[in-house]
Amino acid sequence: MATTVTAAHHSIWMHLYDIMHAAQNQKVSSSLSRLTKKSNKSTLWRREEFLRICSKEELAEKTLDIQITIPVKKSQKTRCNLDSAFFFVNHFWGMRPDGGAINEALQIVCILEFERSTDRDKGFLEVEEAEANEQHKSFIGAIRAAAPKWRF
Repeated sequence: MATTVTAAHHSIWMHLYDIMHAAQNQKVSSSLSRLTKKSNKSTLWRREEFLRICSKEELAEKTLDIQITIPVKKSQKTRCNLDSAFFFVNHFWGMRPDGGAINEALQIVCILEFERSTDRDKGFLEVEEAEANEQHKSFIGAIRAAAPKWRF
């Protein structure tokens, strides 16, 4: 099952990569990058193509303002109460997107996150989309604030 899911995810984001590549000017084809392995955000922001979007410091600053407004899950309350600033920083930078691509020429970043759910439940898509948006609320808000010219 895991192999099938991984293959499906890989196929989807390779298709996304192909679409983004086809959309850009041939003269700047080297500006398209894709994630080849799952990395946390801290690791991604060591890569030059991510640093060209915004600095890690800019993103961290914008993130903390948003992170503290998001309710902490019951299971994580104890860790958060010990050191909330440390908790929010680690929580944000430790998140690992499933895939993505960057088109520098068009200033577009696509970060993929595959939700593991069943499609047999009525309304699953709306529920999963809402959960994913909430899960990545701080990242989306922070990156938009730190790099307003880019599309996500």
